[in-house]
Amino acid sequence: MAILNHNITSAYLVPSELYEKMIDIIDDYHLSQIVEERLNSDEKSISVSIDDL
Repeated sequence: MAILNHNITSAYLVPSELYEKMIDIIDDYHLSQIVEERLNSDEKSISVSIDDL
């Protein structure tokens, strides 16, 4: 739903479930960008066993 102010959109209303899904997608996108940056960096990677975690 759009909220208009003098026929100009000033806000959008979305259900809370949809908003939470949108935030999850945005968070996943930002995390994927961090992963890509770190994979492409010149830093040395360290091998770790799952048992060591």
